[in-house]
Amino acid sequence: MESKHLLDWLRDAHAMEKQAEKMLGAQASRLESYPELQQRIKQHLEETKGQLDKLEHCIGLLDAHASALKDLGAELTAFGQAMGGMMAGDEVIKGSVACYTFENFEIANYKVIIRAADLAGEAEISQICHEILQEELAMAHWLDKHIGETTQAFLERDQADHLRSKT
Repeated sequence: MESKHLLDWLRDAHAMEKQAEKMLGAQASRLESYPELQQRIKQHLEETKGQLDKLEHCIGLLDAHASALKDLGAELTAFGQAMGGMMAGDEVIKGSVACYTFENFEIANYKVIIRAADLAGEAEISQICHEILQEELAMAHWLDKHIGETTQAFLERDQADHLRSKT
């Protein structure tokens, strides 16, 4: 099967990971009152950087380059999200919800890319994106498992000390 969409979707995924990199970096820098969440965000930030390298390799396998325009748009979107989150009194909760939502968005995108790569006979791209998918699934699972605890910690901190609850 033809892979005319595969390259576009890989470029979209690269832009998506650039957005994730900015979002995670901004979030991790402000979560000092939530060390377990902060550590997991930092871990996933490092995974995201590796995913960017893997996606660049995949795009190179198709004799192409990442889209600077798509990457810039994604980074600007992430900047806006980070700035908006900083203004919220419940930043840790809004950030957790946004991160969980974004992880599931990434999961769906990688499932599409894997199927397209399989149908195009691009086994290496499929395998690489399957590896990335496993990291995204693990992060989504971690967030799902811990969102209740994060919410409880936020509410307890908010009741005890409004300023410390935010981050």
